Amino acid sequence: MASSTLMLFFFLSSFFTFSPIPCLGRYHPLDPLTPSEFTQVRTIVKKSYPNSIHNLTFQYIALDEPDKSLVKSWLSKPNPKRKTLTRRALVITRLDKHSHEIVVDLSTRSVVSDKVYGGHGYPLLTLDEQAVASELPLSYKPFLDSVEKRGLNLSEVVCSTFSVGWFGEEHKKRVIKILCYYIEGTPNLYMRPLEGISLVVDLDELKISEYYDRDRIPVPKAQGTEYRLSKQKPPFGPKLNGFAIVQPEGPGFKIDGHTISWANWVFHLGFDVRAGPIISSASIYDLEKSTYRQVLYRAFISELFVPYMDPTEEWYYKTFFDAGEFGFGQSAVPLEPLADCPENAVFMDAYYASSDGTPVKLSNAFCIFEQHAGSVLWRHTETEIPGEVITEVRPEVNLIVRMVSTVGNYDYILDWEFKPSGSIKFGGTYDTNFFYMVGLSGLLEVKGAPYTNTGQIKGDAYGTLLADYTIGVYHDHFLTYYLDLDVDGEANSFVKNNLVTKRVTDHSSPRKSYWTVVSETAKTESEAKTQLGLKPSELVFINPNKKTKPGNNIGYRLIPGSISNPLLSHDDYPQIRGGQFIDQSHGDDTLATWSLRNRAIENKDIVMWYTMGFHHVPCQEDFPVMPTLSGGFELRPTNFFESNPVLKAKPPKREHLPNCTK
Repeated sequence: MASSTLMLFFFLSSFFTFSPIPCLGRYHPLDPLTPSEFTQVRTIVKKSYPNSIHNLTFQYIALDEPDKSLVKSWLSKPNPKRKTLTRRALVITRLDKHSHEIVVDLSTRSVVSDKVYGGHGYPLLTLDEQAVASELPLSYKPFLDSVEKRGLNLSEVVCSTFSVGWFGEEHKKRVIKILCYYIEGTPNLYMRPLEGISLVVDLDELKISEYYDRDRIPVPKAQGTEYRLSKQKPPFGPKLNGFAIVQPEGPGFKIDGHTISWANWVFHLGFDVRAGPIISSASIYDLEKSTYRQVLYRAFISELFVPYMDPTEEWYYKTFFDAGEFGFGQSAVPLEPLADCPENAVFMDAYYASSDGTPVKLSNAFCIFEQHAGSVLWRHTETEIPGEVITEVRPEVNLIVRMVSTVGNYDYILDWEFKPSGSIKFGGTYDTNFFYMVGLSGLLEVKGAPYTNTGQIKGDAYGTLLADYTIGVYHDHFLTYYLDLDVDGEANSFVKNNLVTKRVTDHSSPRKSYWTVVSETAKTESEAKTQLGLKPSELVFINPNKKTKPGNNIGYRLIPGSISNPLLSHDDYPQIRGGQFIDQSHGDDTLATWSLRNRAIENKDIVMWYTMGFHHVPCQEDFPVMPTLSGGFELRPTNFFESNPVLKAKPPKREHLPNCTK
């Protein structure tokens, strides 16, 4: 479902979306499958294929979401009248070298449909098959010979998996690349690649099908690559003083099952093995209207595209789709209390299915906490009134939902920030509180090279020389968000408020120019496609059927963060790929393909895909572990309320601790 271009696409919300985390509490129709439901699905599917037990693998299991109309109807009813909607599971399996899309009805314990996928591409890679594939080189004689020729100790060699992409081949087996690393003297394996050695594994057979030993490049040194605090040696620094977070009244939010309520917000938090965190049914309380109003029906990261900029034989294929190939949710890691999350955080677990269908528990997959970062919600000091100074300040408190996904060498810190002013931050901008929403950290993917100084490099090295024999290769990160906004209702329109310069030509003013707003409403999907940064404009979702008292359209606007447009040519193969079966896909199931229908979108139930990106030129400060790089965007109310919704917000109570400074 990903687009590899920095554009906005709008569609009717009738496509495959991802699902959610098992928690005790109030039922919600978008609750994910529980561990017992995973087990039930596994039993039902295996019973349907009694003669294929040994070659049946589960690549994806999640809730087959009820229709949006049913969910909205359920949400509109008072609690006593709500009935449990039919629970179904969407299952993708591999069986006899084919991908099956299966729907299981949990109430009737039966398979409702079973379709063999006949298109290009393959489903999500499971951790189990990757683990088996990574071990194969260690007993493969040609590989053992290569290790011995390099004078390396086999017990210090570890291997990892890499998707192979698609570069115009008509048909290719379901395969994966294996690259290996040397960990003698360091756990920082990605800094010590065995450059020039690669293997190809047939995933359906779990056998090595190709082997290459092309070059004998020096293995980068272990010196200076250690990142564990326990192994560091003096001097230490910089020194950071301790601090404490005190909430005398306890947390300001409540968690009931997967439903979270805080301040003036209520929303549903879900989890998906592919997408990771999913926010649903987000509504905000309008104090003046004394009711909750809809803002966001469904939001998640649809895809993360990471192409590396080295076109050589050993690197050209490194154009990864981290969500669709490796799974953001599957790659989630347990959050560390007091490090990943502050002391006032509450943690939630998540579950997904392993390749044999059994449930896998992810402890501390999420943390939820109130952020007191010293930021200002609003303020004003008035000094123009004679004999009086008025100062009014409201401190800002926000709610953060966090998950960390470690996909190979990179750690992605994924935050969803809810503000009492009505804003939702995704990925977060470089704002004044220096708080990230999407943070990139972890280890660089480096290339072994025969250089110890930049003066030795002739031609293009495709990266930065970070240390002896170590090139940090240039690359991108493009995150595509699926955003199904329901701004005070389902029927919305997309408006571009273009800021246009006007000349003063009638001598009515000493000014020669000014700017004004010229609005255009997108009528079709093609009209809604927008490449950011080409001209100044505000992008707004409005409800054309409702207006404020002064007559303005009710809306929410998109505030982009830093803009990074893709630099690959439009016909380059990585730019074409996408879709549900994204591994080796050919681009026949993407946003670009869907939008060719060019449907009408004005005053419809529409969905936005927004892509934010980073161009990463590695530098020595990224070595041996990368300080967090942050970025993001914001959805902000625009004439949604009649006035400032936090005008009457009372400051939270503060604990006055003794001042220990001299």
